[in-house]
Amino acid sequence: MGNCVGRQRRERPAAPGHPRKRAGRNEPLKKERPKWKSDYPMTDGQLRSKRDEFWDTAPAFEGRKEIWDALKAAAFAVEANDHELAQAILDGASITLPHGSLSECYDELGNRYQLPVYCLAPPVNLLLERSEDDGVEPPEPAPSTRREFPLKVRLSTGKDVRLSASLSDTVGQLKRQLHAQEGLEPSWQRWFFSGKLLTDRMRLQETKIQKDFVIQVIVNQPLPPQD
Repeated sequence: MGNCVGRQRRERPAAPGHPRKRAGRNEPLKKERPKWKSDYPMTDGQLRSKRDEFWDTAPAFEGRKEIWDALKAAAFAVEANDHELAQAILDGASITLPHGSLSECYDELGNRYQLPVYCLAPPVNLLLERSEDDGVEPPEPAPSTRREFPLKVRLSTGKDVRLSASLSDTVGQLKRQLHAQEGLEPSWQRWFFSGKLLTDRMRLQETKIQKDFVIQVIVNQPLPPQD
């Protein structure tokens, strides 16, 4: 069990460009997450860095980028305990789970995708880091003449944030608002809705989002330079 990380580090993702047999059935995504132990106690930052490395390189092993993006969004939704969003992302991208786990998936063409365990759950010996923003409520939106509504976004850290939005706002404008509230640079943010990546120029009305829907925001914050 202790060698799990070592094995995952050396393995490369299965190349979906070489289809194996098509998945004969599609199981719903299971709520329970795998339990595993790292070779060494790692911090949350080290875990995020390891995951980023996988997600940045996985599409290079052939496969379809939109499927990798959907799997990444679903994995973060599961970790944020939003099981319904994760299932909606998988369904929207026509991803099949023969065993109800993201560890083995198929797209509608029968291509196989595999996710390492460290992308599905943190290790049991994870070293927790204190968040300075825990328990801090976002500020109330300023009065405006626009027809605004509260937009709920869920960060990949698991934190929910409400933004003041209008249907005419672009994703780029909302990224800057999230930056003002949470200090997250727009270039660190990747917005997903229903398994689709939202571009900066896309207006909110184009996403067809409705009241009480949630937008998933994956935050790829760069690690500080090491001496």
